[in-house]
Amino acid sequence: MRRFVTLAFLLLFTIPFGISISGCGKKTAVVYCQGGSGPVVGQATTIALQPKIFGISLNFAQIGQVSAPTATDCKGNPVTINSFTYGVFDANGNADMTIADVVPTTGRLCAGTWNRNTGGGIPDFTTCNPTNKAGTVYVVATGNGAPSNPLPIFVHPVATSVVLGNPTAPANCATDPDKSSNCCPLTTLASGAIPPPYSGNSCLSQGQTGQLVARVYKNATHLPADNITCQVGHLTYAAQNTSVVTIDENGIATAQAPGSSIISANLSAAGSSAGFFSTCPPVSIALTVPGAGNGPSVVVNQNNTQPITAVVKDMNNTILTNLSLEFVSTTPETIPAVAAGSVTPLFPGTAQITAICQPPTCNSSSFNQIGLFGNGKPVISNPITVTTPGTNSTLLYIASTQSRYLVPVDFTTNTLGAPIQLPYVPTSMVISSDGTTIYMGSANELMTFSATTNTLSKEDTTVIGNVLAISPDGTTLVVTDPTRQIVYLYSASGGVLSTYGGVGTRAQFSPDSQIVYITTGTVTTPATGTTPAVITPGNQLLVHSVFTGWSTTTLGAPAADVAVTIPSVGAYLAGAATTARSYCPSTTSSADGLTVQSNEFYPLADTATVTTDRLSATNDGHHVLGATVASSPTLVDLGFAVSLPQGACPPLVPPAYFTPLRTSTTTVPLSGITATAINNIIPTTDSTAAIVTYTGSGKLPVYAPATGAITNVTLTGSATAPVAGVISSDNSTIYVGTSGDNAVHLINRTTLTDDATKTILPKLRQNINGIDQNTIVTPNLLVQHPRKSSS
Repeated sequence: MRRFVTLAFLLLFTIPFGISISGCGKKTAVVYCQGGSGPVVGQATTIALQPKIFGISLNFAQIGQVSAPTATDCKGNPVTINSFTYGVFDANGNADMTIADVVPTTGRLCAGTWNRNTGGGIPDFTTCNPTNKAGTVYVVATGNGAPSNPLPIFVHPVATSVVLGNPTAPANCATDPDKSSNCCPLTTLASGAIPPPYSGNSCLSQGQTGQLVARVYKNATHLPADNITCQVGHLTYAAQNTSVVTIDENGIATAQAPGSSIISANLSAAGSSAGFFSTCPPVSIALTVPGAGNGPSVVVNQNNTQPITAVVKDMNNTILTNLSLEFVSTTPETIPAVAAGSVTPLFPGTAQITAICQPPTCNSSSFNQIGLFGNGKPVISNPITVTTPGTNSTLLYIASTQSRYLVPVDFTTNTLGAPIQLPYVPTSMVISSDGTTIYMGSANELMTFSATTNTLSKEDTTVIGNVLAISPDGTTLVVTDPTRQIVYLYSASGGVLSTYGGVGTRAQFSPDSQIVYITTGTVTTPATGTTPAVITPGNQLLVHSVFTGWSTTTLGAPAADVAVTIPSVGAYLAGAATTARSYCPSTTSSADGLTVQSNEFYPLADTATVTTDRLSATNDGHHVLGATVASSPTLVDLGFAVSLPQGACPPLVPPAYFTPLRTSTTTVPLSGITATAINNIIPTTDSTAAIVTYTGSGKLPVYAPATGAITNVTLTGSATAPVAGVISSDNSTIYVGTSGDNAVHLINRTTLTDDATKTILPKLRQNINGIDQNTIVTPNLLVQHPRKSSS
């Protein structure tokens, strides 16, 4: 009875007292994982060591570290454990520290055995002593009474190289003692299928997958006895170029954009190059105009946007998507192309549009693998000819290599502008495709003239000489300095991009501005005063590519001029024989086709046994036109029934690669002229005509490629010869600078007549040693840009 009274007293007084101090205090109820007994929620039941399956690979005597364990309870909630204990066991669960050892308190690994009780004040677990025993053991971490998963530790001889390719042994998963993915791929795709192995001896089409496999060797000799592939555990891989291939943690490679990439394999906490992965390159790019079928031409009105569709296929007929194609126009000043695949004509005219898969932005590869499986080589489409009807006005600029004056003529208002005095006499003149900027070389500086404000906007005294060419995108100039004998690539925004030793004579960019071909020569007579240097053509072709940089090619004979083909699959060179060079590298591979031994860049592709001094190509791709004064003035027409090679480059480029497509070689006497030099050949953008300018006396030859006929246009007044010329963008007017009367004549393109009432007299005053004279000189520098006609 007393016990009951005591208990009642405690219930009445002790409990309320407790509540008065701590409020509504409650003891946390125990929650069991299952039922009313056993592990409770919040108690560690699982400890994870990563990577669970792939484990850790160690060379003999290498020190490693187990990653920090993570603990969870039966509900998957994280649990904090202050300390873990580590041990090493064999596959049967027996302690085994003869292959690998672990520091019990930290998880630090040794591929051998740690020192213990060494004496002499040497702490334990500081020296890893090799046992040179290869094999697999397992580390287990325990904490708060819970064990971890066994983490495999692969111990092996020092791996000296990893080679992408099928392992040699064992071939059967059942005999693979380590069940490592190198010897026995275990990964399955979402479909349940095991992906085929990829060993680097072929390409995969975009979207295809393959299991990367490799061979690991302990010696550089790569003998069968050196193969330790099945001892090293799991390899992880990384692609240098993830736009070409992506690789997951299981070594499954998925082909992305065309190209090749170096694959590195990571093993024993170190990485090395294992080989290459190839995503199959395009073999064809088919351009079509929606609604116009596969026709090669389309008419697009000014300021209207015309989409162009590109279908790209690889060698397995897989349609490729999301490629970085370059859509390029032969006349971007009137009909520019955009990257998305459309054209919006700004002015009347004609242009040929092509799409190029151009390394390095498309079908890239490392330099030493160019050509392997076709990667690293350009691929070009069929051309689409776009014609925009109508007429436009012209803004013409007139200058001379003997005068300091530049004269603008605006045909919108038929106004002859006031002469603009330049700091120095120009040696050359080019205009950007957008018509905003004119660049003039001189013996003293590079002069930049704004065509918008009609003022000199920049003078660069660090770059002197002749401006040979400007890229179609207006970003890069080619300038040659005959005195210093340097060729410059100069940024249009100012500053030298790159240089190469030599003297350039002529240059032309590909329409996509990615490649520039430069003929070179030797200075035989240095420049003196206003007399330019005499340069003799040489037999070195200098080429700069955005992808491969500078390269030089030794020609069989000197070349005096260069013309890029349409489409831009190479260039023809003028000389005693007219030859062609392909933009396709000619690749020599090993007998098994798996190694690139060498590449010849810009190999010989055609030889026409006709002499030319100057060359030009027509936009339609059917003619390369040349002219020469050798023996007697002659025009040369290399005819092509179809455009030059389209699609992918061949592995080896034969020296007659273009020859079968050249269906005619025509020579036509220039009977209406007496000439000492051919200055230029200028085709119309619609490829229906071409003019020849020259030094000498006579008429203006106008050649019609379709008929092979020449019409000699009589120049009015006292004109003796057309020394320079340009053609309006709408092809309606030919402007020629003439000697004799030192004027600019306007030739009607339709009637091929010279209207004397329209002749321009720029009155360019001769400059000698910096002093202007009263003598009027010949206008031999002309550039033009289209303008909208006045309403």
